[in-house]
Amino acid sequence: MDKALLKQKPFYLSDEDIAWVESTRDSMSVDEKVGQLFCACVRAGTIEELEGLNAITPFGGVMYRPLPAETCVELTNYLNTLKTPVLIAADLEHGGNIIEPNGTLFGAQLAAAATRDTGMAEKLATICAEEGKAVGINWAFAPDSDLDLNFRNPITNCRTYGSDPDLVAEMIAAYVKKMQSFGMAASCKHFPGDGVDERDHHLLTNVNTLSVEEWDNTYGKVYRAAIDAGTMSIMVAHIVQPAYIRHYNKDIEDKDMMPASLSKELMVNLLREKLGFNGLIVTDATTMSGFTIPMPRRLSVPTAIANGADVFLFSRNMAEDVSFMKAGVESGLITEERLNDAVTRILAMKAALGLNKPQKTYTLEETEKMIGTEEHHAWAKECADRSVTLVKEEKGVLPLTPDRYKRIMYFPLKAPYNPPAPGKEDACDTFEKMLKDEGFEVTTFSDSKALEGRLAPTTDFVGKYDAMVYVANYPIKSGETTVRIVWTNPLGSNCPHFLTQIPTIFISLGNPYHLQDVPRIRTFINAYANNQEVLDSVMDKITGRSEFTGISPVDPFCGKWDTRL
Repeated sequence: MDKALLKQKPFYLSDEDIAWVESTRDSMSVDEKVGQLFCACVRAGTIEELEGLNAITPFGGVMYRPLPAETCVELTNYLNTLKTPVLIAADLEHGGNIIEPNGTLFGAQLAAAATRDTGMAEKLATICAEEGKAVGINWAFAPDSDLDLNFRNPITNCRTYGSDPDLVAEMIAAYVKKMQSFGMAASCKHFPGDGVDERDHHLLTNVNTLSVEEWDNTYGKVYRAAIDAGTMSIMVAHIVQPAYIRHYNKDIEDKDMMPASLSKELMVNLLREKLGFNGLIVTDATTMSGFTIPMPRRLSVPTAIANGADVFLFSRNMAEDVSFMKAGVESGLITEERLNDAVTRILAMKAALGLNKPQKTYTLEETEKMIGTEEHHAWAKECADRSVTLVKEEKGVLPLTPDRYKRIMYFPLKAPYNPPAPGKEDACDTFEKMLKDEGFEVTTFSDSKALEGRLAPTTDFVGKYDAMVYVANYPIKSGETTVRIVWTNPLGSNCPHFLTQIPTIFISLGNPYHLQDVPRIRTFINAYANNQEVLDSVMDKITGRSEFTGISPVDPFCGKWDTRL
């Protein structure tokens, strides 16, 4: 790698930093260089786990899954004693809630976009950076830089800043600049872009089917904005982009098209050469089926690096994957030049983050002052207040107050795949208590298990209840092939059968596309997240204490005519 590039965007290294990068790299054995390529996943959260991984290979990075602050502090202090500084990553998409139990859940990226204010993306980035750095995290696997172009996609959804490339580009640039101003590296994902296919690349290799011109005007615009903003790293996904692969390799057969995480055409020709990205390329998790299916793992592990990635994220089996990587070096699949280039970029990002300097010792006392602060929760409340969106309103139904609608039939719609964490309750149950605290008489729907033709009579509802309230808590989740409401049997007994006879409102906490399942609902609200600040905001708005100001960043009508009725 040209030394002059290290002085340029995104690393901006000094001569002293470059000298450290080169001397550190050149003093490494081949095995040590191979170790730098790996970013391991910390799951058990113990020193013994880290010692075991380090015994296999001197890893270049680790990723924290949700862990208590005390555990994070202990692990970080251990990692800072290792010979070569370590990149410590986390999925800091929604705030500091990766730090359990007190990290701040700011809300979804889509909520920030619904405010139409890039300052809200900056506040999200600030919370992620301040709370992440409080436990030693220096690398955020965020922001999600996808476009939510397909309402059936179960993964992009609320994780994105929406479907408008201009809005998304502005939000991404604001997030990246703010986060990196704190000395934490951003990693825009999931290149070349999720949100076109309706399938989940955790489960298969999905496809971005846009033409070259369409891609340039959508995802290309977003990634140019991210690169211009100085993002230090970009995460390449297990997503195929056939148009650009064929643009650079006209004779390639369809069966030979690989996802970006294995594609030289996408990592080198498109990302490095055309878009001019000079930072670190990291694969998405290589335990995902989108990576494991296209190629035998003994080949895919070294091919990811050989074809342009710098960091290999996660392992099915660390010892086995390290052996596959070493075999790739020995065979020449990974050339000496490519190995040194990858290690140089890894060390360059570490130097850009100041990891080549002595690191402080973290204490739980200091850490706890930085996480879950009053200011961070105030920002979460502000985002909720400004983002909750009234998509449809039947004239005269709102406000929902006890003097107008004393008797409420309440329908909690809980995702069967998303049980609450131990010691916590589902947001639907929380909102039920909030309705009661407001003074409503609340009856929660209970399935009678009646047989077809023997459902409860109309008089059990009409005349008995003044209003019906639906709250759906269906957040996105990796591995779910679709995010749709699961109704009770028989015949969806909790469907809105009486919406033409009883005033009915529907509130979605985690998915902006529920109108596809309740198209004739006349009063529909999107809230984008299920944290307490959002629940409070929704209650304030439906009772008339606060006005709706959120503007949907996606098409909540799902392109269907009947959802507008």
